[in-house]
Amino acid sequence: MSNIPTDLRYASTHEWVRPEGDGVFTVGISEHAQGLLGDMVFVELPDVGDTVSTGDDIAISGEVVGVNEDLEDSPELVNSDPYGDGWLFKIKADDAEEVEGLLDAEGYENSIDEE
Repeated sequence: MSNIPTDLRYASTHEWVRPEGDGVFTVGISEHAQGLLGDMVFVELPDVGDTVSTGDDIAISGEVVGVNEDLEDSPELVNSDPYGDGWLFKIKADDAEEVEGLLDAEGYENSIDEE
């Protein structure tokens, strides 16, 4: 059973989203997803200033306002701490309410049980 923190929201594509305030959200991949991917040796991150949209393998639409530069030298953080030091990027959401459409922990757990 994967660790699925209840304070996060989840996309069916295995990203997690944590609100940071002022419409900014931290995004990462779930423990389940990193397990499927195996040992991370490279992480491709968007650039700060990029505009992303839901459906681009991104959980929410908005502008990238920060990236986890630690992953350049230590991509394995995604494996060892997917909900902490292994976060991927921060996004300023176009519509913060979009997060409400994501799965809660129970809904995400049910979705991966069906895979």
